[in-house]
Amino acid sequence: MSSPTPASEPTVVAIDGPSGSGKSSTARGVARRLGLAYLDTGAMYRALAWLVLQADVEPTDTVAIANLARHMELEVSTDPQRPGVQVNGHDVTEAIRSPQISAFVSTVSTVPAVREHLVRVQQEIVAAAEPGIVLEGRDTTTVVAPQAEVRVLLVADPSARMARRLTELGDAVTDEQLHDQVVRRDADDSTVARFTTAADGVVVIDSTQLSLAEVVDEICALA
Repeated sequence: MSSPTPASEPTVVAIDGPSGSGKSSTARGVARRLGLAYLDTGAMYRALAWLVLQADVEPTDTVAIANLARHMELEVSTDPQRPGVQVNGHDVTEAIRSPQISAFVSTVSTVPAVREHLVRVQQEIVAAAEPGIVLEGRDTTTVVAPQAEVRVLLVADPSARMARRLTELGDAVTDEQLHDQVVRRDADDSTVARFTTAADGVVVIDSTQLSLAEVVDEICALA
């Protein structure tokens, strides 16, 4: 009697990159194409930033911020067709994309205890995803999912990244806020996450001259 065929391992695709490189749109496109779940790890830090502001916690009080992270009820949709985020029962999907949150999120994302907790939560989501998942963020290829079958560092030149973010946000941001979101946040986050250079085994894709469909094609070919 032959042994049963073992179930195939879930497919994990991890996409890193700086602000405006196209991580979110690309990851959702890849997830839809491959029929996988989708996780925006950055949305989790944004959700915490929203909660910290709501709780009126001092930005320098890292102990209180870490405590909020450990105790918040966070629900993140992994459906690439309907991404959404809830914190303590509040739908914050739209609120966490505001310029105020974008300017503040690095304050919480650079707290070591916060990263430790949320990385653990992210890894639990990845482990439970069937038949697999596409995740994107600042350190997905090196910290969250270093064993992913496909690991990509998505880059683009600064002018292209700012143009994309401007298209996304439109009149919601000033030139100063746009520069802050793309350049200053990258500088802050690079102190705790590696997303500017590719680790061993990570494929670099420069999206400066590529359309979204072309980038999705390249990553799906890798998978």
